[in-house]
Amino acid sequence: MGSNGYFVGWGTLALINAGLAQSKNRSGLIWFLVSLLLGPLATFLIVILDKK
Repeated sequence: MGSNGYFVGWGTLALINAGLAQSKNRSGLIWFLVSLLLGPLATFLIVILDKK
């Protein structure tokens, strides 16, 4: 599995973050891209931000 598992996990987290962002009336695409860069930090930001 090696580094492929890392990329799959990071991509899955980005998809989850996009869905979470959309549930808070935020852009799923933008948060997907942010999540690709920031990963778990983006998850934390989405969780602490209030709904739009």
